[in-house]
Amino acid sequence: MFTLDLPKRYRAEDILNFHARDPAQLAERITSNRIAKAVVIHGDPKLIDVSLHAEAAHCTVQTGDKNFSPAIAQSMVSGLLGLTIPSEKFEQKMQKNLLLGPLIKLQRGLCIPQAATPFEALTWAIIGQQINLRFAIQLRHTFIKLAQIHHSSGLMCYPDAAAVRAFSSEQLGAYKFSRAKAETLIRVANKVMDGTLPLDQWQLNAHPADEIEAALLNVKGIGPWTAHYTLMRGFGIADCSLHGDVAVRRALARLRGDNAAPTIKQAQTMLAKFAPYRSLAAAHLWASLKINA
Repeated sequence: MFTLDLPKRYRAEDILNFHARDPAQLAERITSNRIAKAVVIHGDPKLIDVSLHAEAAHCTVQTGDKNFSPAIAQSMVSGLLGLTIPSEKFEQKMQKNLLLGPLIKLQRGLCIPQAATPFEALTWAIIGQQINLRFAIQLRHTFIKLAQIHHSSGLMCYPDAAAVRAFSSEQLGAYKFSRAKAETLIRVANKVMDGTLPLDQWQLNAHPADEIEAALLNVKGIGPWTAHYTLMRGFGIADCSLHGDVAVRRALARLRGDNAAPTIKQAQTMLAKFAPYRSLAAAHLWASLKINA
């Protein structure tokens, strides 16, 4: 068990809502101040249990694995709680920005929760490509159920690469996965297993983000949006440009009072002004769509 300090303006509700986006709660159990999440660690189902309090999070990561160090456990939970990418410097730098400044004042303390593992972030990004969130959540639900990895708590684990490699594109296709999605999911699982995409090692060793991006883009079925989303949600990279994201572009148009969303190229130019904090800019833009919506 360990404790993580929380920032003064920590927005616990945002974090809880993110992890509760699947209403079936197959792999996560979310209550008013608690996150319980079943994960596969080194091939075995384990449980992450976090209770959120005013100033700190009390955390337990059940491992039983001598190779899974406390430092790795703390890093994993920090990501889940959105503590990997600090927001203070971004807020200070952008508080006078004409576009985001007023928004940041409304949303101070906004942070970016991550997936439990880079593989979960990558596969979730692939699942969510070019479909709405509701349908993506339905596919995620199916993805978890197909793997049938049970934890003694009653939760099921989000599948690891070994489980996904055992799927077939026909099997996934029978559950409304497009052939392209199914083949890409299985392809990345194979590459993780054969060491071509050593995602966990890259995270552990703080591998350069541009090299991870290049390796991801070299995989058929992965484009810039998927690569950048994975870097943000899987590796805690603060400067990911989500210019290809439909919601980000819609939020930019709304803030500027434009009738039409900017093109992908125009959005890329606009977001470049927020480097090296483009991930946080995207998070604020996403959140802005819920204000007076």
